Amino acid sequence: LSDIQSTAKSHVINEKRSLIREAVSTVSASFSTQNKRLFEISSEKGASSWLTVLPISEHGYYLHKGSFRDALCLRYGWQPPHLPTTCVCHKSFTVEHSLSCPNGGYTIFRHNNLRDLTSQFLCEVCHDVSTEPLLQPVSGESFPQRSINRDEGARLDIAATNFWERNGQRSFFDIRVFNPLAPTNLNVSLRQCYHSHEREKRRTYDQRVRDIEHGCFSPLVFNTLGGLGPTATVVYKRIAALISEKKKLPYNIVIRWVRCHVSFSLLRSTIMLLRGSRQRIPRIDFSSISVAIAEGRVS
Repeated sequence: LSDIQSTAKSHVINEKRSLIREAVSTVSASFSTQNKRLFEISSEKGASSWLTVLPISEHGYYLHKGSFRDALCLRYGWQPPHLPTTCVCHKSFTVEHSLSCPNGGYTIFRHNNLRDLTSQFLCEVCHDVSTEPLLQPVSGESFPQRSINRDEGARLDIAATNFWERNGQRSFFDIRVFNPLAPTNLNVSLRQCYHSHEREKRRTYDQRVRDIEHGCFSPLVFNTLGGLGPTATVVYKRIAALISEKKKLPYNIVIRWVRCHVSFSLLRSTIMLLRGSRQRIPRIDFSSISVAIAEGRVS
């Protein structure tokens, strides 16, 4: 009897899943190109962690109400209220433009946030973790690919020892965050976008790291709205496995915790790109305070 019940239950579950897939297919067929991309992103593992977790500030799982509303707008393709009409670069200020515009330094802030978060994870489970490690100079080595970075002062984002194997090997990581809503990306699948950015990073650094550093290289590619590329997914799974082993915690709990932190890091940076001021504030000349006081007769 139990076997019959188990088979029947499994059949019902599969039927429900099939009906849901058909409904999703029917609804998504009517989406615009941008909404299809947003749906694709929100379906990725970990991309919705910020929405499903309880908002506990002491663990970093929180957004103020304005940021939460903006996050919902970004997720569902709604227009966030009270955006400026024109950017400081004189282009029309849209959500898509805000995610790529370098003015204000927010794209660098987003990149550095992910670098620092990943470094903190690695510090817990690896040795000799460093950010922006300087690569050894190229001195006589030849590379067949023209795309290899041969610069004297080339750096990667993170290096750590004993990551993939406990054999003293150095692992190098370099981060890239791309805008999945950019016109050049909307016409290709999200998977192709990830692979394209990963290939570009590998063409630039992989052989140099293997031949000169005798290490391994992993490109960590993210999209601005919360998704991870294939290599980044494997890297964070490895991080979760190492933390799980060290802390004696179930892997499935740790990987969700890791994804949640990555999700919040990307989300906060993206909202800052959307809302942060890009105007240049006039600078005060601190080098001539005494001159200004004397000439202005400041009392």
